[in-house]
Parts: sequence; structure tokens; C-alpha cells
Amino acid sequence: MKYVSSKTYGHEIGLSCAFRQWKAESHCNKLHGYALAFRFEFQSADLNGQDWVVDFGGLKSLKQQLEALFDHKTLVARDDPQLPLFREMHGVGVLDLVEVSAVGCEKFAELAWSMAERWLQDQGISARVKVRAVEVREHGANSAQVVEA
Repeated sequence: MKYVSSKTYGHEIGLSCAFRQWKAESHCNKLHGYALAFRFEFQSADLNGQDWVVDFGGLKSLKQQLEALFDHKTLVARDDPQLPLFREMHGVGVLDLVEVSAVGCEKFAELAWSMAERWLQDQGISARVKVRAVEVREHGANSAQVVEA
């Protein structure tokens, strides 16, 4: 038997970020933004002493990491040809720049997966609990997931 629990940080908490997918052949190559939502699934064959997979109250530090990366930030891919312009705007206080390997729901889900795995390690429960899936939603119609292989 496996137990699965999930934690959702919805659009209403305001993880609003801007980004552009400069390689896109559509309007997505323009700077745009969303209040992203995140859903984490954790699984374990065993429950802890409180009969939980994870302590939802203990996830505050994971939420803080999401806020630090996404909340009112402009995420720009390191290979974006306009990166110097974004750095200049950051330097004069126009935006709060975060440079990442790539942008988009799939890549944001991958970043959040890594955060969740680090959180499990920091909590000392990574031997018992695994990340099963991470979903990122731009809005009701667009989302992407990273799932356990």
C-alpha cells in the first residue's frame, strides 16, 4: 500500500511572476505573467508518528522558497538574447530578476520538484517520503506536470 498526500498553493496566494518564452513563434515570446498555482504530491509506504505522509504545517518553508523564486519576480532564461536588458532593468529597480535555465510551466514544475526534494531532505524524511508529482498552473486552462518516472 502507498499513501499519497497533496498540498496546493492556489492562484489566490499571489505567486505572480512575469516571463517570456523568447523562442516561441507566438505571442508567448512577449513578456507576460500569471499568478501561478502549484500542487505537490508526496507518497510513502509508511506514515509518520502522527499518521501523516508529511506535516502540512511544516511545509511553510517550501512555500517561502516558492515565494522567493516566483512572487513578483521576472524570470528570464539564461540564453535569452535580451538578458542584458533585463539585467539593466533589474539594476535600476524596474524589476526583480531571477535567471533560470528555461521558462514555462514544465520548467517551473521541474524547479518546484527540486525544491520539494530538498525540503524532504532538510526535514530528514527523504528516505521515507518521495515527491510523486508537481503540477504548475498558469490559469484554469494551462498546466504542466512533472511526475515520478
